[in-house]
Amino acid sequence: MRTEQQTEPEKNAAFSEPPPRRAGGRWWLVLVAVVVLAAIVIFAVLPRIQARATLKTETAEMAIPTVSVAHPKHTAPAEEVVLPASVQAYIDSPIYARTNGYLKRWTVDIGAHVKTGQLLAEIDTPEVDQQLHQSRADLATAEANVHLAQITAERYSGLLKTDSVSKQDADNAESDYTAKKTIVQSSQANVKRLEDLQSFQKIYAPFDGVITARNTDIGALIDPGSSGGTRTELFHIAQPGRLRVYVNVPEAYSQAAKPGLTADLTLTEFPGRRFQGQLVRTADAIDPATRTLLVEIAVNNPSGELLTGAYAEVHLKLPSPKSSLILPVDTLIFRSEGLRVVVVNNGKAELRPITLGHDFGSEVEVVAGLTGDEAVVINPPDSIETGQEVRVVAASQAGGGQ
Repeated sequence: MRTEQQTEPEKNAAFSEPPPRRAGGRWWLVLVAVVVLAAIVIFAVLPRIQARATLKTETAEMAIPTVSVAHPKHTAPAEEVVLPASVQAYIDSPIYARTNGYLKRWTVDIGAHVKTGQLLAEIDTPEVDQQLHQSRADLATAEANVHLAQITAERYSGLLKTDSVSKQDADNAESDYTAKKTIVQSSQANVKRLEDLQSFQKIYAPFDGVITARNTDIGALIDPGSSGGTRTELFHIAQPGRLRVYVNVPEAYSQAAKPGLTADLTLTEFPGRRFQGQLVRTADAIDPATRTLLVEIAVNNPSGELLTGAYAEVHLKLPSPKSSLILPVDTLIFRSEGLRVVVVNNGKAELRPITLGHDFGSEVEVVAGLTGDEAVVINPPDSIETGQEVRVVAASQAGGGQ
């Protein structure tokens, strides 16, 4: 019967069909595997993707240069020009001899403060002394001759009235008397000349001052140079109570450098101190070799603190028609196309050409290229370009105030 007995193929077919419940279990395993795979992707791969995105964002942020800026400082409508100068005494003179001889003695040495008319040295002049004796003897002879000529002329004049002598003889006697008087005057002049030379044996100070040099000693041969020899400076005297300071002002400031302007002196040996002076005169001409104007500044030095010959810096306060702008030197950037500064406009960098005026060391004067309202980058990187985005982290003001 078919219900009891089944063929072999039918049995095989019955065993090969999976039961419905086993098929449902397999799909559940597939779903679990998908969920596990998704979890692996979410918890393993996604953080890496996020990390890469964050790194990219941070890299882009770090690529934007971070800069600090300074604002130009407006100066007052006057400027101070600092120029080198040499300090000189108001009166400065070498002392030479006016007569020949040998130095007998000197009474002052370097550093001595002397008064007008004070004896500095004495010269022994035996030759001048002998010449003076001889000239005085010649004068005595001439005076004796003129006395005799006068008597003769008077006698001939009396005899002429009685026609005892000729008119010619009387005239000859009068002419001889006149010639002898001239010889006496010449001898007197020669005596006076030698007396003056003898008076030069003693050398006196011509004014109050300080002896800054002594170039002779006892026994030294003194030659005034009148006979073609080489004269020697015996002493050098300076008056330090008032000083002259000569300064070469550049031609650009020559019109502003007028007498009456204030000028201060600074010296390295007096740090932090200024010695006030005043511009008293100018040369009124530009030196074609240096293109500068020579000006003289007078400085009072009653205590003698300032030494003649010292090097000083003159701070000359010149009037200016308008104020200028001052920037720190670390805002400058040098490019092949010229000097530039970097200005920040709406978060973007702009390279702007400028023209400099004076260099004050840590600061410079800008005479063209800026209006004064710009934010100028301090220490700009060499690679910065116009239009590049920048980030300002702090703002300061050049020179401490505007």
